[in-house]
Amino acid sequence: MRTQEQVNEIVRLLLAEYPEADCTLDWRKDYELLFSVRLAAQCTDERVNQISPALFERFPTLEAFAQADVAEVEQYVHSCGFFRAKARDIVACANVLLEKHGGKVPSTMEELTALPGVGRKTANLILGDVYKVPGSTVVDTHCIRISNRLGLVDDLKDPVKIEMELRKILPPEHSSAFCHCIVLHGRAVCDARKPDCGNCCLRHLCQTFSG
Repeated sequence: MRTQEQVNEIVRLLLAEYPEADCTLDWRKDYELLFSVRLAAQCTDERVNQISPALFERFPTLEAFAQADVAEVEQYVHSCGFFRAKARDIVACANVLLEKHGGKVPSTMEELTALPGVGRKTANLILGDVYKVPGSTVVDTHCIRISNRLGLVDDLKDPVKIEMELRKILPPEHSSAFCHCIVLHGRAVCDARKPDCGNCCLRHLCQTFSG
C-alpha cells in the first residue's frame, strides 16, 4: 500500500494533468445525468451522447418519461445495448422520482440505490457531480485497473471493496475529481492492454512500471 504522501502526490499530479476533468456525459437536468449513466452501462459515453439529444427532445420532462411507452424508449436507446432493460429502468425510475421524490433526484446513497437500475457507481456519480458530496468515489473499469496498478488497493477486483479502500485514503474534497481524472488517464495513457508508460505522469509512483 502507498503512504498518504504518495497518495496525495498521485492525486495532485492527476489533477494537474487533467485540470478540466469532468463527467464526459452530456446533461442539463439532474435526471438526464441519471438516465445517461444507466445508458452508459456496457456502452461508451460517446455513444450515449450521440443518442441522448433525440431522447431528451422526444421526452423533454420527467413526466414525459414516466408516461412513455417503454417500446418507444427502446427505439431511441437501441444502439446502447441491453436496450430493453435500460428503457424499462428509465421509465420505472421516472415514475419513482415523481411518486416518491417530488420529481427530484435524491441526494443520499440509500435513496439513490433504491431507484430502478441504480447501483453504487451511478449513485456516487450523482452525489459527486450533482450534489458535490465530499468522498464520492466512482469505481469503474478504469478505476479498478489503475488503482491496482498504482498500488492504491491491493489486488482487489470488487468495485465496492475498492470504493471503501479508496475512501480511506483519498482526500474527500478531491475524490470525485480523482475518479474523473482516472477515466481520462485510462483512455489516454493507462490502457488495459498496452499502457503508454513512457508518457505517464505517474510512472515514478506506479508499482507496475518496470522502467
